Amino acid sequence: MSREATRIEALPAKAGQSVTLEGWLYNRRSSGKIEFLQVRDGSGTVQCVAVRSELPEETFARCAAVTQESAVRVRGTVREDKRAPSGVEVTLTDLEVVSPSRDYPITPKEHGTPFLLDNRHLWIRSQRQHAILRIRHTVVDACRDFLNRDGFILADAPIFTPNACEGTTTLFETDYFGEKAYLTQSGQLYNEATAMALGKTYCFGPTFRAEKSKTRRHLIEFWMVEPEVAFASLDDVMDLIERFVVAVVERVLADRRAELRVLERDPVSLERVARPFPRISYDQAAAVLVGKGLPFETGTDFGGTDETVLTEGFDRPFFVHRFPAAVKAFYMKRDPQDERLSLSCDLLAPEGYGEIVGGGEREDDLERLTARIREHGLPTEAFDWYLDLRRYGSVPHAGFGMGIERALTWICGIDHVRETIPFPRMLHRLKP
Repeated sequence: MSREATRIEALPAKAGQSVTLEGWLYNRRSSGKIEFLQVRDGSGTVQCVAVRSELPEETFARCAAVTQESAVRVRGTVREDKRAPSGVEVTLTDLEVVSPSRDYPITPKEHGTPFLLDNRHLWIRSQRQHAILRIRHTVVDACRDFLNRDGFILADAPIFTPNACEGTTTLFETDYFGEKAYLTQSGQLYNEATAMALGKTYCFGPTFRAEKSKTRRHLIEFWMVEPEVAFASLDDVMDLIERFVVAVVERVLADRRAELRVLERDPVSLERVARPFPRISYDQAAAVLVGKGLPFETGTDFGGTDETVLTEGFDRPFFVHRFPAAVKAFYMKRDPQDERLSLSCDLLAPEGYGEIVGGGEREDDLERLTARIREHGLPTEAFDWYLDLRRYGSVPHAGFGMGIERALTWICGIDHVRETIPFPRMLHRLKP
């Protein structure tokens, strides 16, 4: 944006002033003697009104001919208009077509999802996608702000790793100069190392799971924020998750009401997100599923339908804790009161959205952790560095991971996780 241009989001404070806008034509409609141009610049959208009797003939002709998604430079005067979403409109005095757009493929008519995903690089220009991605920005910003204020140190984990974190069946394998390497499933193992150095740390980055799943909750590549705390227990980490999620939702409600309206997301459901969150054990949750007649086998992990059913009756996120150790990762600590169980938790979002956070306490005993690695059939040599964390000053520690896209799906109240990331990677979809 040039120095002379004004961002559309700043227009309400410039009523009566002459401005220059730089952006793209979102839509145009005509009444013959007046052209109504919807111009967007990334910060917002405003209506620019071109009146034939007030403009040179060639200027009005450009306004009447400009096409959808052409890049434009508009000059005009800001006028108050209480009917407009932003409270202002612009009386146009000049229009320059910086670059024309011809035969733009995404028109105001309905398009199928495969077509929109094929044109995702253009679909993100639409109003709905603007709203989702702006909320995403705020969620990411709120995550970082909360953790930074709470004394956490950002210490990002590597993307290439020599070992599995969440099981060997969902790994993307690659050659690393003659060595076998994998795209990271989670930064958690490295978080444990940085927590032993810095006390409270987090990483924030992309993670990869080669899951052959087509559900509305799954992506192949997604972003996770993962804090880890030394000298922390399962209860400590559930308290942290509560404070964290409440802070993120409060930030969205404070900064993104307009975007929630675009998505027709009822803010009342988000306003109910307050501490304390309900907590039920895995055994209690399993009993609910069996009692409702679902074909659920106690001792197994929850599927998407199970999570949806469990959310019934809750008006805010809630914890399920102490899952069977057999369904959790090798590093999860066993419950000293019942060795069958792990000191783990999932946070499930209401309204059928299911798990958005997973966390728990890590095994801090060297012998037990070594045995778990062997039980899972993992190569111990790949975890030598990880076992060092138990050899040299091991302490109880705990942490969690929140998938940004799953949390955003719930916050935005949308149906599918694919809309929550600019360029989704799903089964059989690598482009654009």
